[in-house]
Amino acid sequence: LDNSEKVSSLQGFANEIKAMNIYNSVFVDCTASDVVASIYKELLQSNISIVTANKAAASSEYENYAEIKKTAKQKGVKFLFETNVGAGLPIINTLNDLVNSGDKILKIEAVLSGTLNFIFNTISADIPLGRTIKMAKELGYSEPDPRIDLSGVDVARKILILARESGYRIEMDEIVIHRFIPDSFFTGSADDFWKNISKLDNEFEQKRKKVAAENKKWRFVARFENGIAEVGLQEVDAKHPFYDLEGSNNLVMYTTERYNQFPMLIKGYGAGASVTAAGVFADLIRVSNI
Repeated sequence: LDNSEKVSSLQGFANEIKAMNIYNSVFVDCTASDVVASIYKELLQSNISIVTANKAAASSEYENYAEIKKTAKQKGVKFLFETNVGAGLPIINTLNDLVNSGDKILKIEAVLSGTLNFIFNTISADIPLGRTIKMAKELGYSEPDPRIDLSGVDVARKILILARESGYRIEMDEIVIHRFIPDSFFTGSADDFWKNISKLDNEFEQKRKKVAAENKKWRFVARFENGIAEVGLQEVDAKHPFYDLEGSNNLVMYTTERYNQFPMLIKGYGAGASVTAAGVFADLIRVSNI
């Protein structure tokens, strides 16, 4: 590469793919870049399928999301993004199967953040909030700046995608995000956050003891019903499916016209490089099976 005369660029890469004109070509995006996602439509128009773990396109403005899907359909190629929600879990494909077979999605309830589920499974009298967040970072569950996870924005993007795939027109700014940490912790630098987060330890410990005394647990839940989406911290009792959700696992419940009294549940590892890679590879196989 050091001796190459060509300077790397995203547009140059896209041009090379189009110039090769290889049948059943696939562009795989494992970034989180808005810039990379911006060339999807151009590639689809050139009969190149897209497999992506990048949520930027599916959670962008609705018009852009719809146009990308429309272009893929018109060109007879694939735009697959199963790993946008729940890593390798078959969450989006199952949803698509329900909708395409004529079922109607009535409600979605889900724990979609492995990071937050780990935090609320770990926090205890011996391991306060600040230490738990540090553990999540050290174990690779959270982003380098954990405020990205703690803000709830990533979970909001995921429920947005599921709502859209259910057939609803909804924008990101319509989703209500209930933060469990004061807004002041999301301003300033990451260093400021780490210096101050332990100030919340005592407050959270008092709240945790109260929840535990009632035999309940905290879960950061995404919910979509009647066209309204929201995410936030919720207390669940032992009868709730979210109660025994271990470690950093994810769980999605679909209530539909068919699965009404007993919702459909999808549960398992919802984060991690290996399961995400497996999900991307599975989408790649789906393209090759056209």
